[in-house]
Amino acid sequence: MTNRQDLRAQLKLQRANLTAAARIAAATGMAAVLEQLPEFIVDMHVAGYWAVGGELPLHVALAALMARGQNYHLPVLTRGRTLHFARWRQGVAVQPNRYGIPEPQCVPAELLAPQALDLVLVPLLGFDRRGHRLGTGGGYYDRTFAFLKDVPRPAQPLLVGIGYSFQELPALPDQTWDIQMDFVATELELIDCTVSA
Repeated sequence: MTNRQDLRAQLKLQRANLTAAARIAAATGMAAVLEQLPEFIVDMHVAGYWAVGGELPLHVALAALMARGQNYHLPVLTRGRTLHFARWRQGVAVQPNRYGIPEPQCVPAELLAPQALDLVLVPLLGFDRRGHRLGTGGGYYDRTFAFLKDVPRPAQPLLVGIGYSFQELPALPDQTWDIQMDFVATELELIDCTVSA
């Protein structure tokens, strides 16, 4: 097992052991932290994720976003192992993808390319203050946002990792394919990774 595989297993277990009350409290705290980010309040095309496997849920943050009339999008798997994004709001039908993660049902013409988004809330298993992210290992977010690799950051879309404070690691080693986060929001704080990088 590689070090990254060990970290993933350990962090997944820690996340899975959280109580429902702890998840709800963290979701409330993280929603308040996100409100400190001006882009979260004004950007019109915000993408997030459907929380699975103990990921920090976005429902509290989503309520404020939708009340302001912003558009919310969820990832949809497409060919080439990348993500496109479908608009979602209460009542839009979803269907599980091959990993069991719910995706909005829409025609391909309605999907947004990642370049069309303003801000993306990215799930993570681990992170450091330089914006390095440990995901589940599929590489979907890194491939999808590879166009940001050599772009001065922050850029559009703004990438905001979402995680619990216990998922912070002292340092994650650089991988050539990794796309760094501009910010990380936990239930405790908003971390500006462009300053820490």
